[in-house]
Amino acid sequence: MSRKLPVVAVVGRPNVGKSTLFNRFIGKRAAIVDDTPGVTRDRNFHKASWAGRTFYVVDTGGVIEGTQEPLEREVRRQALAAVEEADLILLVVDGRAGPHPMDERLAELLRNSSRPILLVVNKMDNLPHDQGHLEFWSLGLGAPWPVSAVSGKGSGDLLDAVVRRLPPVSGEDEEDPAVRVAVVGRPNVGKSSFVNRLLGEDRMVVSPEAGTTRDPVDSPLVYHGRSLVFVDTAGLRRQSRIAGPLEYYSALRTERVLEEADVCLLLVDAAAGVGHQDLRLAEKILETGAGLILVVNKWDLVEKDAHTAPQWEKALRRKVPVLEWVPILFSSALTGLRIRKTLDLILQVQDQRTRRIETHEVNEVLRELVDRQPPPHSQGRAVKLRYATQVAVAPPTFLIFSNLPQAVPTHYIRYLHNGFRQRWGFVGSPLRIRFRGDREP
Repeated sequence: MSRKLPVVAVVGRPNVGKSTLFNRFIGKRAAIVDDTPGVTRDRNFHKASWAGRTFYVVDTGGVIEGTQEPLEREVRRQALAAVEEADLILLVVDGRAGPHPMDERLAELLRNSSRPILLVVNKMDNLPHDQGHLEFWSLGLGAPWPVSAVSGKGSGDLLDAVVRRLPPVSGEDEEDPAVRVAVVGRPNVGKSSFVNRLLGEDRMVVSPEAGTTRDPVDSPLVYHGRSLVFVDTAGLRRQSRIAGPLEYYSALRTERVLEEADVCLLLVDAAAGVGHQDLRLAEKILETGAGLILVVNKWDLVEKDAHTAPQWEKALRRKVPVLEWVPILFSSALTGLRIRKTLDLILQVQDQRTRRIETHEVNEVLRELVDRQPPPHSQGRAVKLRYATQVAVAPPTFLIFSNLPQAVPTHYIRYLHNGFRQRWGFVGSPLRIRFRGDREP
């Protein structure tokens, strides 16, 4: 992971409250919390701040020793990978259950990691009266830190201890706002594999089982000096096909990720093509104001010639006009086809959605468009577009002053959209045009 901020890894056996503690640290419910063991599977990165220090917190899946289940073995590998990346490790144990043989094995494993360790005894809800945390001295990791992640008791003292043990940092990356890139799509289209290929490492759990990713997972990357944060999300299905509370909350969090994203990579399966759910998701992304790149994954599995991709793209754009200005990339997470091009496109789309046009240039283009095709009359009155200016970026938003702002028909607004795009591009970015009465404040 390309980073300057220190990393704190939260590890432990299943169902000891790691995700609850993670949410407490970052100040929001970013990780799914449920009584079912094994809900967290991937490494989940988020920034946390305390006492003037900013650091990454990594939530990990519960480690199960001796299992032969492929997915559980992969979760264990991911958790241990987080340990290798960490500057500080928090081993979380269950204060109600007391020391567990698995805690002892993890403690022994972590002592060999050469990383500083804090032993966190969670579920101590009766602090300061409950002294059950003292039993965990037997793990040989020093003084146990009693907390209740649910209520927050003891979490401030724990965070003080965390900050004291963080390595000194020079030049934290707060001054360089990261571009948040959400990777979205239907289940099992290869989102996690695609992010792993982009990052150049196996950061996400990958399994043939659909729905492996449940939490939105943050993974930072620096490319050409620009900070990017990739958010691998759970696959979105139709509401009628969402099964159970875990999948429901995964879908809900994915939709909230869209609201925070700067650019979205919408992955579709090359063999399955673009379905109705993909189009609804594309429209939702553009409505939020995020940039959009359509990535046709698994292109290596399609029988093709030199004309296949252009014909595929032309047919899609003709069928779905909303995608006319959206970049389409034919790629493969398996082979790495056009992976570098994806990163270049992300920066290009972000630059387009944050582009600002000078007011005099906006009005020149508006006059050209009006002279070529004046707006239709409304009830016998001429509709006049007097003046325009760009009032916002991300996405680009233009305000046009008119004598009859409510009378500008939809087809004419679409004509203005197309004219603005033909002049300035705004590739992959939504474009918004608003109208105001020329005498309104």
